[in-house]
Amino acid sequence: MFVKAFLVGGAICLIAQVIINFTKLTAGKILVYFMLAGVVLQALGLYQYLVDFAGAGATVPISGFGYLLANGAIRGAQKGLFYAVTGSLAAASAGVTAAVVFAFIFALIFKSHSKKN
Repeated sequence: MFVKAFLVGGAICLIAQVIINFTKLTAGKILVYFMLAGVVLQALGLYQYLVDFAGAGATVPISGFGYLLANGAIRGAQKGLFYAVTGSLAAASAGVTAAVVFAFIFALIFKSHSKKN
């Protein structure tokens, strides 16, 4: 399982690095494109196969966040339109909350400073 996760996660990162090296796209645009790719692939029912095969290798990269949002919306849509909108938020809430809480804790522990050129 670790090898599959490493290979799939590495392949996703390799694609991103090739895009960075050979295009003039900014990092922000690449992040958005990868997240949208996760959304589109899950909407087509394809990303789930990658998650089942590679586990964290497919869910940890930013495309996995898009997959998570789309999966929550799809599951919520089965209950109605309101749940289709809130399903994405509910699916991603634990990860986003953890990121905010840990960022706050580390901000308290470490002193931040501007990068000097």
